[in-house]
Amino acid sequence: MTALLELRDKLKYFYSKNEVFILPVIKFLLAFVTLLVINGQMGYMLKVNNVAVVLIAALMCSFLPTFCIILFAALFTLLHMYALALEIAVVGVVVYLLMFLLFFRFAPKDSLVVVLTPLLCFLKVPYIMPVVMGLLGTPASAVSVCCGIVVYYLLLAVTANAATINTMNAGDATAKLRLVVDALMDNKAMLVMVVAFALTVVVVYLIRRMSVDYSWTIAMVAGAILNLVVLLVGDLIYETNISLVGAILGNLLALAVAKVIEFFRFCVDYSRAEKVQFEDDEYYYYVKAVPKMTVAAPTKTVKRINTQRRPSGRYDAPAGGRSVTIGRRQGEPQDDYEELF
Repeated sequence: MTALLELRDKLKYFYSKNEVFILPVIKFLLAFVTLLVINGQMGYMLKVNNVAVVLIAALMCSFLPTFCIILFAALFTLLHMYALALEIAVVGVVVYLLMFLLFFRFAPKDSLVVVLTPLLCFLKVPYIMPVVMGLLGTPASAVSVCCGIVVYYLLLAVTANAATINTMNAGDATAKLRLVVDALMDNKAMLVMVVAFALTVVVVYLIRRMSVDYSWTIAMVAGAILNLVVLLVGDLIYETNISLVGAILGNLLALAVAKVIEFFRFCVDYSRAEKVQFEDDEYYYYVKAVPKMTVAAPTKTVKRINTQRRPSGRYDAPAGGRSVTIGRRQGEPQDDYEELF
């Protein structure tokens, strides 16, 4: 455990020392992967379905605020929708505006969540987000997670009906609108996922805020179980065809990621917990203090070695020179010598 704590402290120190370089690299990689996934899933506009364009956009995102990753991702999806049909792009604009209003109202700091949630959905591991945001965020983070789920299912609705939309004429604008809107509104799987993830975020947040021992561990386990139960109940009621094996493995992966985050964010030693009581003029205070797990910084000891030692006694100089007596002054250490003439 000591080795892990030392490694954690070294990683934190390395990040704090090189944050100005590490953060742009992380934003670049996130934007690059996100835009590549969008182009791979849609790809209707050939001008933006280009690695060079994605590279330029990702480089811009690396130096701009984090929220710009959402803007570029929304712009790419809208361009692909426009290349498919103008009516589809109108639906996308309306959905994005509604979500942005909710997002700015409740969770304006969770911009990365709106990007990571649909990205993890495409990677088939979306169950990480509600558990992690329950540990790191607030109940308002459920809005960001749910917005990401809606974006994912909107893109699925567009790609699933792209072949049908291409066969329609220009005069079938109403039919195109209804096709995508009905596919989005009647999607029971999206409804079940939104409810499950929102409940998981709130429950994990409430439990990890409790003063009980191992609250973070209890919160993440309870959240993963709740998430799995709600998904399975929704599947039984609405026949959403959710993969049971995928849900179980996804929640196990969510627990593993949550434990790593707990180690870096909330690593405490409950065996040394203390309860203290004190008062002031107006209140009595009952406080539970749990110390963090830390490793003492290694101390450097410097050992002074005198390499110019000479034994005391009389030294006979060569011919033509004079003899000197080498000895110690009274009170000096045993190892220190000086020439006495």
